[in-house]
Amino acid sequence: MKHSPTHDEARRAEASQSGETIVALASGAGVAAVAVIRISGPQTRAVLEHLIGSVPVPREAALRRIGGIDRGLVLWFPGPASFTGEDMAELQVHGGRAVVKAVVEAALATVGTRLAEPGEFARRAFENGKLDLTEVEGLADLVSAETEAQRRQALAQSEGGLRHLYEGWRAELLKAQSLMEAGLDFSDEADVADDATRLSVDVVQGLLPRIETHLADQSGERLRDGFRVVIAGPPNAGKSSILNALAKRDVAIVSEEAGTTRDVIEVHLDIGGLPIIVADTAGLREGGGAVESEGIRRAVSRAEAADLVLWIVDGASSNPVPAPGFGEVPVLTVTNKSDLVSGAERGPASGLTISAKTGEGLEGLVAELGRRAGEGIDVQGGAPITRTRHRVELVSVRDALKRFVNHGLDAELRAEELRIAAHHLGRLTGRIDVEEVLGAIFSEFCIGK
Repeated sequence: MKHSPTHDEARRAEASQSGETIVALASGAGVAAVAVIRISGPQTRAVLEHLIGSVPVPREAALRRIGGIDRGLVLWFPGPASFTGEDMAELQVHGGRAVVKAVVEAALATVGTRLAEPGEFARRAFENGKLDLTEVEGLADLVSAETEAQRRQALAQSEGGLRHLYEGWRAELLKAQSLMEAGLDFSDEADVADDATRLSVDVVQGLLPRIETHLADQSGERLRDGFRVVIAGPPNAGKSSILNALAKRDVAIVSEEAGTTRDVIEVHLDIGGLPIIVADTAGLREGGGAVESEGIRRAVSRAEAADLVLWIVDGASSNPVPAPGFGEVPVLTVTNKSDLVSGAERGPASGLTISAKTGEGLEGLVAELGRRAGEGIDVQGGAPITRTRHRVELVSVRDALKRFVNHGLDAELRAEELRIAAHHLGRLTGRIDVEEVLGAIFSEFCIGK
């Protein structure tokens, strides 16, 4: 069933068709040495003539007096050779709030201009064929990248890494479709129809394993969202102290009172360029009040959804608690409080031994976290899945192709499965109507992007 556009979507589509020119601050808000103000649309030339009296040479920075407000650099990008595919300009002015406000208001004084909405510049680039949806998503990830590995992955996607992969698969699907359609057209000639179907099946059977391998790789999502580590263990094992030591600041309250941690506390770490999210959780034990019991429930739930669990053992305890199972999540045992135990009293090593208080063994723990994250995040890979949206569409593609190779279906139904697969593959890059996902994608951007 065709998606009915929301009021905002309909208004944006109408604005695009009506030729409105949009204006926005493209650099970060707040006081800065330089601010970049972006303008895009058919009135861009008129805005420049209003502000600086003329239009500079395309793609050459010109130092101009801007509307009697400030002196700054002006860049003019006539369409379609611009980011949005429309006439576009950027003004680089001093970053004071008063300067930015005055320049934006002066630009908006031109008839047919208005303030841009979040992501509207990128959306116009998509609608004008400058970017596909995967490149738009890569651009959003590039803006929000916090580590070097995230930056590299986002840059590769924004430059078409996933688009090239999916467009190549789509071309193969179109070949299979054309063969099936040819078989239907010559259904009266059994030999021709059978040969066309066989060739089509060969194409699909060559494509299916690659899609399966792509779906099995979760490294792109881990890299984008972070490698999730949960610190778990009995009360008073030193879990919060370890979190504080890893974060190098007081994130969690540390107390000798059992059950101090009731909720999940997270810190984001950059270890070797990899994003690692470490969560401290409530101590696992029987009993406790209603609030502590809820904290324990959340701790177990978070551990079962983690990429790695650090099970913290009190090295000074005569009865250390063994690690329970957390589904298929790997568990690394970490013995804490080594400063309270002499070397002669220490038992055989199991996992890592550290002291959150003195820092002994912390470098080894950090190195092990980086190693585990590196194994779970393939930073050298080509173009992995980075979003749930990609995975959902690709699962639909895979399932349709599996139904296609089922010889129990007649030719018309098999041809329909190929059309379904091509439809979902087209939704990945935006080659077909994907209006229902556009709002969610472009809303991730700040105003001015």
